[in-house]
Amino acid sequence: MTGNDVPFLPRGVRLHYDKVRGTNVLLGPERALILDDISNIILAQLDGERSVDAICKNLAETYAAPLDQIATDTLALLTDLANKRLLEARCD
Repeated sequence: MTGNDVPFLPRGVRLHYDKVRGTNVLLGPERALILDDISNIILAQLDGERSVDAICKNLAETYAAPLDQIATDTLALLTDLANKRLLEARCD
């Protein structure tokens, strides 16, 4: 995954609020991942139209955080989810 990629949740994968656990989970085919607060924030940014770079820039501005740290953490999460086939990306 690169900064130019546009990440999105593929068919069959969705964010869901789990009432029992009191938190959001990422539901995929025959699996569910409990998300921490940072993962929730990053995944909430996915709209299928913005690139990773645009998402990182928005997060850095919103949270007054260093862009390089945001980019490193965001790319690590998105790459991990893509490797688990819970996220896809297209190049623009």
